[in-house]
Amino acid sequence: MGASFSTTGCTTTMALDTTALNRQMTHFDGHAEIWLFGYGSLIWKVDFAYLERRPAFIHGWSRRFWQGSHDHRGTPEAPGRVATLVRDPGAVCHGMAYRITPEVLAPLDVREKNGYLREVVPLHFTDGDSAEGLIYLATEENAAFLGDAPLDAIAAQIARAHGPSGPNRDYLLNLAEALHELEVEDPHVFALARRLRDARGFDVRFPPTTQGDA
Repeated sequence: MGASFSTTGCTTTMALDTTALNRQMTHFDGHAEIWLFGYGSLIWKVDFAYLERRPAFIHGWSRRFWQGSHDHRGTPEAPGRVATLVRDPGAVCHGMAYRITPEVLAPLDVREKNGYLREVVPLHFTDGDSAEGLIYLATEENAAFLGDAPLDAIAAQIARAHGPSGPNRDYLLNLAEALHELEVEDPHVFALARRLRDARGFDVRFPPTTQGDA
């Protein structure tokens, strides 16, 4: 995949809007269908056409609220926090896979333009099948990346932030609810949702076995 970067001092940072970079990707050219793996809002906010969807997972990644949102759940002056994936050997990240046609990628590139790049990953379905899959991934090289912080600080930022797509808290709580419905354990997401619930009185459901923080 080709990419252009802007450099300030010793830090190389990818441009905030990744639409053009994603449209340079040629890996799926000629494919009639693509499996898209959703691990954040793509699980619960499905505003695109798909042919089929199936619960799925990927190896070696963990879901983290380390990506800033300037365009959906926050503003440039007060960004929210949304999910990305970080490499984590031995980890498994569960989500939802969608079989889509290539023309669906254009509007998805716009939806995910705030720092996310397309990445090809091995995808595994819960029934034992596997396929080549596509994720939208925001790494530390993108200008919107916020990185790790204490869970209380992340939860407080999410509680405050609001953007064109609505309150940042709705993103977190909707994701927690969707993972609950999939019977997925995610200590990081549920720890953040629990902090919002305890501080703000929101009703959040968790799998009964969920314990600890991440």
